[in-house]
Amino acid sequence: MVYPPKHSKEPPVLERGAIAWIRHNLLSSPFNIAFTILGIAILYMVIPPFIHWAFLDATFVGHSKSDCTGDGACWVFVKEKLNMFMFGFYPQAELYRPKIVIVSLLGLLAFSKFFKGRGVIKLALIIIFPLFAFIMLHGGYFGMPIVETQKWGGLLLTLVIASVGIVLSFPIGILLSLGRQSKLPIIKSLSVFYIEFVRGVPLITVLFMASVVLPLFFPEGVNFDKLARALIGITLFEAAYVAENIRSGFQAIPKGQYEAADALGLGYWQKMGLVILPQAIRITIPNLVGTFISLFKDTSLVMIIGLFDLLAMVTVTANDRDWLGMDTEGYVFVAFVFWIFTFSMSRYSKYLEKKLDTSKGR
Repeated sequence: MVYPPKHSKEPPVLERGAIAWIRHNLLSSPFNIAFTILGIAILYMVIPPFIHWAFLDATFVGHSKSDCTGDGACWVFVKEKLNMFMFGFYPQAELYRPKIVIVSLLGLLAFSKFFKGRGVIKLALIIIFPLFAFIMLHGGYFGMPIVETQKWGGLLLTLVIASVGIVLSFPIGILLSLGRQSKLPIIKSLSVFYIEFVRGVPLITVLFMASVVLPLFFPEGVNFDKLARALIGITLFEAAYVAENIRSGFQAIPKGQYEAADALGLGYWQKMGLVILPQAIRITIPNLVGTFISLFKDTSLVMIIGLFDLLAMVTVTANDRDWLGMDTEGYVFVAFVFWIFTFSMSRYSKYLEKKLDTSKGR
């Protein structure tokens, strides 16, 4: 056994802690020093004025624009329009329904995180909860009046589009990636064509196609819901990107894994489902989450086909003659909401990477 010296000393102050980090990352060269000074100057010009506008000089109490007499932000606008930001044009008398859906979702997520039986709860999240949410939001059952999807909006619509797009595009993307890896020429060619074609087209074009062209394929007189058309377009668009992410995971898996599965006598679907696919998904978690974050932000594009998501509701409410000129506060609020969701998704990605990391012994 090797014993430390009797008179060992701690590392110098300049070589440990925050001071060491600053020296190595911000002051390691004249170039870095110049950029550090420039960055501090920019922060000094931006942060103090923003703090004064958003907090010190802001108005938080009131019910109308006339109550905002200061030079800062008028957060009264956000407070008075909060229901529209959250639920769009959903009827006031029925707002309890989307609130029940949101509380139920948060409750299921909490149970799946902290209590036993997580597999059953996650199964309920994937299969039962979407049906429950649709019944509650749309109505028509148990005496609840029907609320057409044209009245859905705000954060509610953003979450519906993002969650449906993520959940449905994932299995479709897996099938497309398997098709691209297939040895059958027809399946491989169709998968490659679909993936490359969709990835070469902007999402805004896909939304236009889903809104305008897709109804032409239905019989005359059939009125296909606008939100459903958007969900189909976004799901099929996102599936192509998920497929490429999964394919990159396939390529990162050593050839020995395929050979070991074949040596065990596993069939194709057993090999993919039990050996290859779990590893590919684990490898591509950062890329998949990045793709899903992009989808969450791209939901704002549905405004061009007449759906009013969270961002669109800012434009609508700011055009109210009683609140003209209040759009800046709305956009800051929306930016903060988007940041909360995207940051949470990125942190959950880090959690999954650490949980599924098999490189370290347990």
